[in-house]
Amino acid sequence: MESVTRKRRSWAAVIVAGLAVAVAVAGSLWFKPWALWVDETVNEALPSAGATPAGPATGEPSSASAAPAPSGPATVAQGTFVSHEHTTTGTVKIVRLADGTHTLRLEGLDTSNGPDLRVWLSDAPVKEGKAGWDVFDDGKYVNLAKLKGNKGDQNYPLPAGFDWSTYPSVSIWCDRFDVSFGAAALART
Repeated sequence: MESVTRKRRSWAAVIVAGLAVAVAVAGSLWFKPWALWVDETVNEALPSAGATPAGPATGEPSSASAAPAPSGPATVAQGTFVSHEHTTTGTVKIVRLADGTHTLRLEGLDTSNGPDLRVWLSDAPVKEGKAGWDVFDDGKYVNLAKLKGNKGDQNYPLPAGFDWSTYPSVSIWCDRFDVSFGAAALART
C-alpha cells in the first residue's frame, strides 16, 4: 500500500513539474525577455519619390492642400522622443516627397527592443514620465506598422489620403503590454 502511495506522489510530482515547465516556456514566448538584450539596427535612406502607397492620391492636410509640391523631400513636421517605459531617444519627421506622398521617418532612434513593438500616430498629447506610458490608446490612433528595428533610421509610408495633422503624436508602442516605450509630439516646420 505504501508503494502505491509513493508511486502516486511520484506521478503527481512529474505532472506538476511538467506543468511548471509548460508555463515557463509559454511565459517566455509571451514576454520574450531576450528581446531586451538583442538590438535590431535599421539604417534606411530617405525614400525617393515614386513609391506611392496604394489608394487615392496623397495630399497635404486640408489646411495646406493648395501648396505646390517641392522638387525634393521636405520636412513638414518633426519632434524629439521623450522616454516612457524604456529610455528612448531620436527624432521623428513627417517628410513630403517630391511626388506629394508622405513618409514618417525615425532618425537616430535608440530604444529597448521588446515584444510586438509598433509605430503609432495618436491624437493623445505627449506627457513625460510615467504619466505618458498608457495614454496613446485612449483616443484616436493609427497603427502604422511593426517597428523595423529598435535602433537607427527608418521610414514608414503614410497611407494615401491620410491627414497626419490630426494625429500630432508618435509613439513606439508595445502592443503586447499596452505601453509606450517613448513618444514625440509633432510640430509643423
